[in-house]
Amino acid sequence: MDHPSFRAEGISTPRLTLEPLRVEHAEEMAAALADPALHTFIGGSPATAAQLRDRYTRVLAGPPSGSAEAWLNWVIRLEDALVGYVQATVTPERATVAWVVGTPWQGGGVATEAARAVVAWLGERGATPVAATIHPGHTASAAVARRLGLAPTAERVDGEVLWLLPEDRCVPGTTPTTPSDDS
Repeated sequence: MDHPSFRAEGISTPRLTLEPLRVEHAEEMAAALADPALHTFIGGSPATAAQLRDRYTRVLAGPPSGSAEAWLNWVIRLEDALVGYVQATVTPERATVAWVVGTPWQGGGVATEAARAVVAWLGERGATPVAATIHPGHTASAAVARRLGLAPTAERVDGEVLWLLPEDRCVPGTTPTTPSDDS
């Protein structure tokens, strides 16, 4: 894969719209991610809208100058509500994806559908191999990774298990569509 020069674009799935992250999403995302249980495996505590605005401003500014990575961030919209996010860090070596879905929307396939769409989008643009790092005790995220076709490795990154999608495998499921500018 060449030097990453990716920009998040809108992605649609049968149920979801993945919108490129904007600072204006902070208030609704703070409400969607307010359950302290979401931080069991990722650490920290729920962020306020102000904290998310600050974080989103930094994230949207991009990686440090001269960095060989791209930061891609989407919020997940289900019907009229923001319910979580998917992100990808793309380097010349691989694309690492992560997903978080608010507690009320867990267990219904939202994380799998959103992550599958992002992984397919990345693959269409040559961002391979695809990886995820998952806390060894986080069985729900491990299940999402398995449904995406990722397999755990013996490698650890900051105490988390590195999961990889073999480059010769495609993501199970359908290819996402990119909404037109007028949608």
